[in-house]
Amino acid sequence: MENSLKEARERAGWSQQRLADELGVSRQTVISLEKGRYDPSLPLAFRLASAFGCRIEDLFTPGDEQA
Repeated sequence: MENSLKEARERAGWSQQRLADELGVSRQTVISLEKGRYDPSLPLAFRLASAFGCRIEDLFTPGDEQA
């Protein structure tokens, strides 16, 4: 799965720690999500979309292996 989390976070002017605090996760989790090493659970994906005021589909897209 590919994501645009880093871009969304930077547009919001948030640090990785700020996003982690908003989501109730560690900064390391945010780093792993942004680098694509970790796919979020559905509840976390909903929290991410809510934090940025968008839909999950705006943040996550299937990767080539899932297309």
